[in-house]
Parts: sequence; C-alpha cells; structure tokens
Amino acid sequence: MSERLTWFKSSYSDGEGGNCIEVALSWRKSTYSDSEGDACVEVATRPTTTHIRDSKLTAGPQLSVPAHAWAAFLMYASTESRRG
Repeated sequence: MSERLTWFKSSYSDGEGGNCIEVALSWRKSTYSDSEGDACVEVATRPTTTHIRDSKLTAGPQLSVPAHAWAAFLMYASTESRRG
C-alpha cells in the first residue's frame, strides 16, 4: 500500500503565500476497519496529537485528540476486546 500524505501549511509560515513551510500527515487505515475498503477509520499520529477521520470523507471533518488521550482509549479498547 502506498503512503498517502496530506500536506498543509504550517502556522509558522507567512500569510502571503510565499515563504511557506508545509508539513504532512501520513494517514493509515485502522486494523479494525473492514477489508473491502469501504468502512474505514484512518489515523495520523504526531508526537502530541492523533488525528482520526472517516476514509470516505477525506476532505471532511477530522477528530484531533491529545496523544495521551488516544493511548488511554487504545488501552481501554484493548482491555474491553479481551473481555469479549
């Protein structure tokens, strides 16, 4: 699978469109998403933030949560899935 990057202008760049710094998010499909490619949750992790989106709405809304909150959610989800 090729890596899909979403580029955006850094908040530290000037507003004139000239001297810009762009950064990219690398989105990856959740292992819990279906294998047909339709109903997918994608995440892009950064050191302090995790971004979450619906793969069908790549230009649509995204949820951004602090990295520590995402780690706590994954721990909770993992514990609950083992309980069945």
